[in-house]
Amino acid sequence: MSRRRRIKPLHVALTSATAALTLLLTGTLSMAQGRVGQGAQELGDPDYGVCRGVDARCYHDWGNFDTSQGYKVLLYTRTAGPRHADLGPALAAGLNPPLTAANVVQNAMVKLGTDNGFQVDYTEDVTQLASPANLFKYNAVIFFSTSRDALDDAAQTSLRQYIRGGGGFVGIHNAFGTEYNWPWYEGLLGGANFYDHGPEQSGTVATTDRKDVSTKDLPRTWSFTDEWYNLVPAPSRVRELAKVDESTLAKGVTGNYHHPGHGDDHPVAWCQYYDGGRAWLTTLGHDAKDFTTDGSLPGAAQFQQLILGGIESAMGKTPFCK
Repeated sequence: MSRRRRIKPLHVALTSATAALTLLLTGTLSMAQGRVGQGAQELGDPDYGVCRGVDARCYHDWGNFDTSQGYKVLLYTRTAGPRHADLGPALAAGLNPPLTAANVVQNAMVKLGTDNGFQVDYTEDVTQLASPANLFKYNAVIFFSTSRDALDDAAQTSLRQYIRGGGGFVGIHNAFGTEYNWPWYEGLLGGANFYDHGPEQSGTVATTDRKDVSTKDLPRTWSFTDEWYNLVPAPSRVRELAKVDESTLAKGVTGNYHHPGHGDDHPVAWCQYYDGGRAWLTTLGHDAKDFTTDGSLPGAAQFQQLILGGIESAMGKTPFCK
């Protein structure tokens, strides 16, 4: 007696195909370097329980910011784990403590503000973030290479209230290695998180969206040196602004914890509305030379232009994520 073949119902086949396509689009099914891996199968709730994405209706314009006295941002560089060399020695308590020449990021960001007409206060004192009322003095909060659990409960609550009240957030480089165990913060990053990185090396950045204020004056491609973060999850429901061309990474894309790279879509900058506020993000910013002006690091000028545009849009000085 012949054995009848069991045919999968059509809806099962379609569901499987849709799942595979979803994994490819989110970067969790890897096709890097011609290899296809199983990848992550389930990354949890993609919505983080808030309104997020590129729809401006997610923004809460509740009148919390008076720009008649100009614009001001708070730079936060506290580390509770690995510390990037460009941050220099840990800062003393309080707001705007003395800096050394080794505090490259803090010095550079203060100068960036001075040169472009906005004030930059800086701190590594978590108590400066403990009150929403204090944060609402600033048009945007910048996390630059913070790490691990850089916030306590009071600061977490304060940041969330600030964002919900229409605040701006800018996350640069190891802001993606911060607050791993807080899903709301992962959503603030665009539904993305740092997993690992490969060797620091030169690569080509492609400006994928040249209409945004942070990218409109950038060339279509530009050289830059970084660690090229691999992300799990990869950003979703965001406006991608720039990506790295993995084919230009001569030392390879595999990370130190064996992430195989993102293939044709390896984002390095994006923006989104999130839970009432604005969030502009970039994984770039590893090297102290990123702030040089003498041409010693190709792409430094473009990086500075990129983050300046991101900061100005996040704080509402220019149109955001348009």
